[in-house]
Amino acid sequence: MTTLTGPVPAAARRPAVPWPRLAWVAWRQHRAALTTAAILLAALSLYLLILGLRIRSAYAGVSSCHPAASAHCQNLTFTFNQSYYQKFAASMFHKLVSGPQAISSLLLIVPALLGVFAGAPLLARELETGTFRFAWTQGCGRLRWALAQLALPAIALTAAAGAVGTLYSWYIRPFLADGKVSVLQPLQFPLHPVTYAGWTLAAFAIGAFAGVMIHRTVPAIAAGLAAWTALTLATAIFFRAYYYEAPLSTSGGAPHQGPTWLYSSWVLSSWTTGPGGQRLSPAAANNLGPSSLSNSPNPSALADWMTRHGFTQWWSYQPPSRYGHFQLIEGGWLLALSVILIAATIWLVQRRSV
Repeated sequence: MTTLTGPVPAAARRPAVPWPRLAWVAWRQHRAALTTAAILLAALSLYLLILGLRIRSAYAGVSSCHPAASAHCQNLTFTFNQSYYQKFAASMFHKLVSGPQAISSLLLIVPALLGVFAGAPLLARELETGTFRFAWTQGCGRLRWALAQLALPAIALTAAAGAVGTLYSWYIRPFLADGKVSVLQPLQFPLHPVTYAGWTLAAFAIGAFAGVMIHRTVPAIAAGLAAWTALTLATAIFFRAYYYEAPLSTSGGAPHQGPTWLYSSWVLSSWTTGPGGQRLSPAAANNLGPSSLSNSPNPSALADWMTRHGFTQWWSYQPPSRYGHFQLIEGGWLLALSVILIAATIWLVQRRSV
């Protein structure tokens, strides 16, 4: 005897799990990773806060000293630079890098550590162990399961990274005002709020996508780190300087001695032209002028000699006034890339066979 089967009555279907409960389950599953990330970011923030207060207190004496050219003010400036810009944290970093460079170098790897190490195991561990099958039979479909797993860590990490970037901008301000650091320098540009949050979210999305593609946690972490590193280097070396706005050009000074205001800009390249306007080779440009100019007490001796003989030094650069625009552009394409990768991750989850 056979019986006919039909659609399951609506009353017999398992009701969908509410979103708040899905978020609570996601928190319970990933609380260890999120707590570790929170502790790391809190430690970095506390370090930046304490150090920033010390630097601002010391810089207040430098900025309020007048006249700036007096011996007393020069001594204050020298002491400030020696204590905070050049030698700070030497005991921590064994004199490998100076203070702001040490901190910026450390902060540059934090998005990869947080994003990839949080994103790659997120779904890869479930797919690797097979526990995703249980979740899909508990009133939680593939789409809702993937969204619940991805949304909470992504939002939390992005918001925390934006807060750290804001604190770093506050910490580095005295060095910006003193002309020691430029916001457009490759080590500085990704550390400010919009781009720092964007790179953290991108690392998370890359890690999550690698986890669904590879289905193994450790290989997914390795692949995510490699992809994030390649994207970061390609952006810093090739893309960032040219896909925003056309660089500006200026002339003046001698090789390796551009105008003072140029040091706050992002210098992309420099070249020297001869009396006829032809571009000199780097070797020829470095050997301009008589050898006696190298020992001249006048710092502008070579530039004066070049002007008299028809040589011109040129510089291609991005001005600091474009910094805010650049931040929004880079943050925008990082957000778009992250959304695409997360959407692709969810699509792969929906197409996966049980």
